[in-house]
Amino acid sequence: MIDELRSAALLSRLSPEQLQRVARHALRMRLEEGQWLFSQGDPAERFYLLCSGQIKLFRLSSDGGEKVIEIVSPGETFAEALMFLNAPRYPVCAAALDPTELISIDAGDFAAMVRGSVDTCFLLLGGLSQRLRGLIGEIDNLTLHTATSRLARYLLVKLPSNRRALELDVRKGVLASRLSIKPETFSRAVKQLSDQSVIEVHGSHFTVLDREALADLADLASAEELGPVLCPPDATAAGDGKE
Repeated sequence: MIDELRSAALLSRLSPEQLQRVARHALRMRLEEGQWLFSQGDPAERFYLLCSGQIKLFRLSSDGGEKVIEIVSPGETFAEALMFLNAPRYPVCAAALDPTELISIDAGDFAAMVRGSVDTCFLLLGGLSQRLRGLIGEIDNLTLHTATSRLARYLLVKLPSNRRALELDVRKGVLASRLSIKPETFSRAVKQLSDQSVIEVHGSHFTVLDREALADLADLASAEELGPVLCPPDATAAGDGKE
């Protein structure tokens, strides 16, 4: 478990003694596809490191609608910022998109450890500040870019510079929600890129035919300029009106 903890950016610079302490209070968990980890409003007593699979973080509206806030990938932590709040509660729901393995970390003990080390506190704040900067970029993306542009940016982020093919690792409906795009708008954006011979799509398999054109549609001078691509936690699908 120590090596897995050390692999997370948030925990990578902890001392061996600190990692041992975290591991003593940690639990390994496994979830089946579709199984919930927690619901919005539940007491936030632990945060998590994803080891394998995928977790979606989402909010439910009063009418039962679902808005995907984030898709967590292996090696990432989530819900850690809540440890600094009094009597925190999860603001989102979490459920497994695939068979998933994760490590559950005692938030209270971790916060006590941080309070005892100024250096650790600054390391943690640095990681959280970087995440905040990413969320600000996501707000810009949501307000300044069309649905087609958001899809183009997503594909460029996911596609390695030396490859042309990409297999979507999430269902299209989940991805549409993550990009704050309605499913029908997502389909139109895919069709627009296909009709312009920018991409070719077969099911979940996307092939980029014209990377430069894709970058232009993403409103970028080059793929290397890519910033955060996804929407902020308080966005809703109503933001997809730009097409």
